[in-house]
Amino acid sequence: MARLQRVKDPIAEIEQMRRRRLAQPPADAPHARLVLLARVGGVGIETAEMLVHEVFVRNLRDRRAVARYAGLTDAPDESGTRRREKGLARAGNARVPHGTNPWAEGPRGMLQRAWRFLMFQKDSALAQWFQRRTADRRPGTRKTMIVALARKLLIALWRLVITGEVSPGVVRRAAA
Repeated sequence: MARLQRVKDPIAEIEQMRRRRLAQPPADAPHARLVLLARVGGVGIETAEMLVHEVFVRNLRDRRAVARYAGLTDAPDESGTRRREKGLARAGNARVPHGTNPWAEGPRGMLQRAWRFLMFQKDSALAQWFQRRTADRRPGTRKTMIVALARKLLIALWRLVITGEVSPGVVRRAAA
């Protein structure tokens, strides 16, 4: 119990410092973006901070660049007339998909965020899109579609931060 307390105390101190910093008026663009993202239901402070500091501070020109930067694009294998898919590309910033969680490997972290988004934002257009696409209950469809949802979610959050455009049906928490 003593060892557990030695671990919990610094974590509580860091979280308290983060809450104090977020309560202050924004002095820079990343802070304002973080507050904007943290208000989206299903996106926590950790996720918002990771996305803001790893993705949204960069000058990415369009939605394709955002998906490429996160490594959520496909990796085709083309040779002559033969074309086949090799799954997700291994290119991109490795910290974006798994964020600050050292146990999340590859794009699994962003996929977990997409699953969490489905839990908290059932009435959003993105969740309804996912439900329509996976209604046939075929095996493998949900796996494929969750990757597409993770990509769409990242792009929707990028649009929210850059243009202020909220995806239809997304519920936001009231400003503190």
